[in-house]
Amino acid sequence: MRRNRAFAVFGWSLTVFAVATVSPRSQAADSAARRSWTELVPASSTQELDLLPLMARHEAALFGSFFKTGPATDGLPADTACPPDMAEVEGDYCPLVTEKCLRWADPASKLQCLEFERPAAAPGCALNTQHKQFCIDRYEWPNKLGALPTGMATWHEAKTSCEAIGKRLCSDTEWTLACEGPEHQPYPYGDGYARDAAACNIDKPYVWPRPEKLFAPETRAGELARLDQREPSGSRAACVSPYGVYDMAGNVDEWVVNVSQYGQPHISGLKGGYWGPVRTRCRPMTTAHDETFRYYQIGFRCCGEAHAVDVGEGPLASN
Repeated sequence: MRRNRAFAVFGWSLTVFAVATVSPRSQAADSAARRSWTELVPASSTQELDLLPLMARHEAALFGSFFKTGPATDGLPADTACPPDMAEVEGDYCPLVTEKCLRWADPASKLQCLEFERPAAAPGCALNTQHKQFCIDRYEWPNKLGALPTGMATWHEAKTSCEAIGKRLCSDTEWTLACEGPEHQPYPYGDGYARDAAACNIDKPYVWPRPEKLFAPETRAGELARLDQREPSGSRAACVSPYGVYDMAGNVDEWVVNVSQYGQPHISGLKGGYWGPVRTRCRPMTTAHDETFRYYQIGFRCCGEAHAVDVGEGPLASN
């Protein structure tokens, strides 16, 4: 009887662990997620989140590598605003864009839009735009053409990894502008309005994860291999935004700093979606997961400040 009761308790505990792992709000009780917005944002900050330093948990990387050290992005050539591995983005971010879906892949769920309505004229913005100029990694971390993007990253690991090489984690508004382009298009590829599973690593059949195997050290590697549908960064030449940034739709979901929703419910957000049958377009953001959450399909890319370009001296005026 005691043995049966012990097995029952063990089974119930394992079930609770698995449900808590996959629940969108599984870590909502974490103390870091409960810190108020005013504790994280200086009073003078009105547009972007100037995040106070947060200590990352230096856990072993499970699906890639984090915390790489390298040179900072200072000392760039005078004629470039961004280093070669980053794209320069300058444009106006629109806080509110109207998007009308004409055809849904599944009209019941309204998750994947096959085609958005194309505006007759250049789209305007219902709210005041925010002018931005910054640098963003051309590829998902480790930001190398042909490398598999990192997965199983927490928001803390993403933030610390970017800062370790003189960069920073992108805000969601920066990420959105880099994806949508100056015309605020729903998709970063093609004409920007039609969904194309051939252009990017999206809409692959969903494989149900087994959390008890994913988080157990002795079975983790095998489960990650079973779930893995990543593709090498930049391998789909058509999957590039108007600013020259690759794989912003699909491949891995990307951590950002949630500024458009003022850090609520968490300062962590996810953009772009992953390889599965999800929204995978520019504007939406997932905010259900806190900064300690990790899962097999979550990665990131970094942003940085654009440097002033030395255009040289102009011609002397003649008398």
